[in-house]
Amino acid sequence: MSPFVQYFIRRLIIIPVTLLIVTMVMYAGVMLTPPEARATLFLARTNARYRESTIQALIKNNYLDQPYLIQYGYWMKSLATGNWGYSPAMGEEVLPALLHRTPVTLELLFYSLLLFVPLSLFTGFASAWSQGKAFDNFSNTFSFLGTSLPIFIVSMFALAIFYIKLGWFAPERISPLFSQVINSDQFTQFTGFLTIDSLLNGRFDIFVDSLKHLVLPVATLSIYHVASLSRLTRSFALDEKKKVYILAARARGVRERALLWVHVMRATLGRSLTAIGLSVSNIMMGLFITEMIYTINGISSVIVKAMRAGADAPATLGFMIYSVILILILMLIIDLLIALVDPRIRDEVIRS
Repeated sequence: MSPFVQYFIRRLIIIPVTLLIVTMVMYAGVMLTPPEARATLFLARTNARYRESTIQALIKNNYLDQPYLIQYGYWMKSLATGNWGYSPAMGEEVLPALLHRTPVTLELLFYSLLLFVPLSLFTGFASAWSQGKAFDNFSNTFSFLGTSLPIFIVSMFALAIFYIKLGWFAPERISPLFSQVINSDQFTQFTGFLTIDSLLNGRFDIFVDSLKHLVLPVATLSIYHVASLSRLTRSFALDEKKKVYILAARARGVRERALLWVHVMRATLGRSLTAIGLSVSNIMMGLFITEMIYTINGISSVIVKAMRAGADAPATLGFMIYSVILILILMLIIDLLIALVDPRIRDEVIRS
């Protein structure tokens, strides 16, 4: 078995173990509520009209008056079979509601990663190459400002300038006029990504409109992560430049640019990707905040509606579990990229 496959299997095993621990903690918190409240987690839409008459039956059938492990086991069984409960706030079952909104969130995440990962890596390496010069000073100033301003503050400024003042970029995911077309039989949803589906449907006007609506949320989400990741990349690159093999290569007459963009970049790229992997939860949190501010109907809309309702346990828990699953999957993808870029990290994990 190749080292990469071993690494992949080890990382894959971590997902169910982590999910098991997280869900046990979540349900332990739910145990603090009365059995009547926990019964709503097992309430399907067909029973929603008869909640008062069925609540005691749900308590008995799902052993909600039994010890913690028994209750947790039955709850996990319902999750595994796709019964995540019915959300009164949304008027629909939780899992289909989350799945329906997932492409919107993934599209925003995709374009944000596509922007801030290459940009932050390039900025970090370029800043290290021009240490003490104008670009380095500008990059350090931007990093300081970018990491100091919360995402909601940046969003407010962006909306005030580019939407209210200039009228260039509107919130929401698509204009109301095109929204009617997308929800009609004339438009086929292939991937759930509007930028892709619009082209596949031959609607370039919808493609342009969807891109315009992505500009502000993608830029807002990227500013903080470009600032923080470029600072880390710069630090990694400066540390690598001081190592013996770099000094030896410089003594042999290797050009400074080749040293940085070939040797230093190759050595530090894995560490930079590791930093991205460690901040996945922050990326997802910023993603959900961005969706809320720009009124994008992604996964975050589930928790927003649940909070407005006051006590929607199925939607709240469903959102939390689904978010954890997305984070774990994204971390797995980043770990695999790290293993491809820097085999040393992969080999260390295998040997441990």
